[in-house]
Amino acid sequence: MDSCVNALTGQEKRAKLHPHFDTRIARGEARKDPVKAAIALIVLLAPFAAHGQLLKCIGSDGRVEYSAECPPGSKQVQTGIRTTTEGPSSSGAASPQQKSVAEQEAAFRKRQMESQEARQKDEKKLAEDREQSAVCEQARTYLNSLKIGNRIARNDPKTGERIFLEDPDRPAEIARAQRAVDSNCK
Repeated sequence: MDSCVNALTGQEKRAKLHPHFDTRIARGEARKDPVKAAIALIVLLAPFAAHGQLLKCIGSDGRVEYSAECPPGSKQVQTGIRTTTEGPSSSGAASPQQKSVAEQEAAFRKRQMESQEARQKDEKKLAEDREQSAVCEQARTYLNSLKIGNRIARNDPKTGERIFLEDPDRPAEIARAQRAVDSNCK
């Protein structure tokens, strides 16, 4: 008797020290929770309820409905559409539409390479567009500088001296700058 009293006392001590300790489990009593049992039963039986087939039902007035069961007085037509997918065949062989792991890996690598090539192509196009935009902006700035009469200086390629654009040469340079803007800014 004393050993049982001591055992219960030890369990009570554990229950006080550990608030999550359940003395019913320690004594071997099962929990009786009907709600949890019902939920577990529903979860286990749910996949079996999902099996079915979609039917095309044509009513006497010509109205078409799709349902698991056709109402009385309507014509039933098989669609071949099932609500669940079938697993691998019972023989263990993969179905023809399933790919092997190596084929899936090869397809993945191919998609990955195509994605990378497309990304590189987009980046190259974006860089070209930025460069074209910069060239256009530079040509417009030069044309505006010519039109407002700013002094334009260049270095002479033969002597290296700084040469300024003379007023009689300005209209020809404006025409050349305008052609540069027209060709670079589209």
